[in-house]
Amino acid sequence: MSFLIDKISQFINTYYLEPIRGDEGYNVVNTFTWAVILGICIFGIFKLLEKLEVKITPRFIASVLPFVLAGSSLRVLEDSPAGIIHPPFSYLLITPNIYFLVFAITIGCLWISIRLQKAGLVKDFHLTFASFGLLWFFVNLVTLLHFENIVAPYVPLFVLGAGTGLTFIFYIIARHFKSSIFTDPLNLSILMVQLMDASSTYIGIDTLGYYEKHVVPSYLIDLTGTALVMYPLKLIIFIGVLYVLDTQFEDDERSLNLKVLIKMVILILGLSPATRNTIRMMLGI
Repeated sequence: MSFLIDKISQFINTYYLEPIRGDEGYNVVNTFTWAVILGICIFGIFKLLEKLEVKITPRFIASVLPFVLAGSSLRVLEDSPAGIIHPPFSYLLITPNIYFLVFAITIGCLWISIRLQKAGLVKDFHLTFASFGLLWFFVNLVTLLHFENIVAPYVPLFVLGAGTGLTFIFYIIARHFKSSIFTDPLNLSILMVQLMDASSTYIGIDTLGYYEKHVVPSYLIDLTGTALVMYPLKLIIFIGVLYVLDTQFEDDERSLNLKVLIKMVILILGLSPATRNTIRMMLGI
């Protein structure tokens, strides 16, 4: 029994705890685990939003995005060599812990915003909710700029420009073929942030000497010798995912809400690393 416990303890330390303590990135085991947990969490969030009587609309998604920016900039605070945040608190800001922390704060701000609307103190909880996220993002950004200097101002211009430009080209092609799926604003937003993520990976690895922490992208980049592979990879995966989501879900309100929630999660999973990578490279971290 003692031998078995030691083996389990060693397994947990090797594949879960050490990558968090050393911020070493991902391996096959923890990647699969976090993916399973994410799937479970999506349904948990769906139930929670139903209980809060929140409809998952494009407007709600827009109000969530400032919290994505806030969470990503919070992660950069931990990355900073200035030592702004120290262990053990810094462990809370490493994946996957930071997702739970940001989620808890976001849900807390959402609950407060809804209560303020129900009390008649605000007209629209979406604006109040988004304001909390923007304030948090602003505080993080000011803190970072206090401790760090901007060394590569061209990075955000490239990431935003490449992501937007490629999405526009994709939109023109989709409109030519009269595709309602791929001219949908939410679907285009998803493709844009995923292409922004690809752009941040490309400029970071091929130009600035950074490295990829995720298992599959790292393998493909090593195989091809360039992070340009991220562009076709993102397009192939997310064109397929969006097509399945928009053709296989039922038309009832609950199914549509779940579909939009999944799209929101995909949007967040693209915007979060794109924002973090861009801020890091801009500050030379």
